[in-house]
Amino acid sequence: MKRTVTRLADGRELFYFDRREDADRSAVDTRDLPPRPPASELRYDPVMDEWIAIAGHRQGRTFLPPSDQCPLCATRPGNATEIPASDYDVVVFENRFPSFSFNLTGTYEDVGGLSEVRPGVGRCEVVSFTSDHDSSFSRLSPEQVDLVLLALADRTEDLSAMPGVEQVFCFENRGAEIGITLPHPHGQIYAYPYVTPRTRQMLASAARYRERTGGDLFTDVLEAERKAETRVVAANEHWTAFVPAAARWPFEVHLYLNRKAADLRELTGEERAAFGPLYTDVLRRLDGLFGVSMPYISAWHQAPVRTGRDLAYLHLQLFSIRRAAQKLKYLAGSESAMGAFVNDVLPEEAARMLRDQG
Repeated sequence: MKRTVTRLADGRELFYFDRREDADRSAVDTRDLPPRPPASELRYDPVMDEWIAIAGHRQGRTFLPPSDQCPLCATRPGNATEIPASDYDVVVFENRFPSFSFNLTGTYEDVGGLSEVRPGVGRCEVVSFTSDHDSSFSRLSPEQVDLVLLALADRTEDLSAMPGVEQVFCFENRGAEIGITLPHPHGQIYAYPYVTPRTRQMLASAARYRERTGGDLFTDVLEAERKAETRVVAANEHWTAFVPAAARWPFEVHLYLNRKAADLRELTGEERAAFGPLYTDVLRRLDGLFGVSMPYISAWHQAPVRTGRDLAYLHLQLFSIRRAAQKLKYLAGSESAMGAFVNDVLPEEAARMLRDQG
């Protein structure tokens, strides 16, 4: 892999990840861009014990532009984009409209009440999986998936070393139903200045399980699912894809590495190579369920930078809000107000439907 670092016209970093060592990455961003926005505010919710980012500048972010004006396509005459090169393999760059950043030029004043206010220090990056605007992750070659994983591991390494960063989260939103703003195949990376609520809850559960049983929660979940078999969708030597027994979403699949690892940096070459064929197979099964492109969120759960690393277990959570051909799962009263999920699809039936797509 060849890694090339350059900067965009407003000073943001951009990283090319290429399979070929002779790739020319000398193209320069010639756009006239406005100054970068200041970092967001973080406001503390004392009732929920959570931090909320207030990022008003994101209201102006690019929203579903015509395909010939896509900012994630390679630059061509008449359309200078976020990617100056005329072609590329995988590209990562700082988000122009970030939820977190190190540009501490704003004012972060007391807003009264019991809420503490501080700068939204951190970083947000965009990951373009391919220069092909009309492709999807499910159609990437195993070699391309391997390159994406290398890029995510590289960024996890760099972002974890930045001051104030406590957790690195790599994810993909796909589909208009999910609320994407750009249809080009891409993901994002958030470097949070705190450990997220979901991760805190998972690690607390793992700590209680260890204290109660002496075992590792995630290892035992994986072993139990492999033994039960009924919810396993697909598996190979290094990975297992299964529908969790208490799935929250109509179609939800977790992909576990068959050994414990903390984050993407710890994957071996063999494990990366084995991931692509299995994961893209699961994605194609999802698309085959109802004969439409399934909207989904794909979320890598990695260990925090400094806490709970011995408790965490690298895995991917993939889920769709589509519950039938013409029906979506909306987060209504119970889910949105109480955080109490009600799933309309039996997990064992979801797993069977996905297996049948093979």
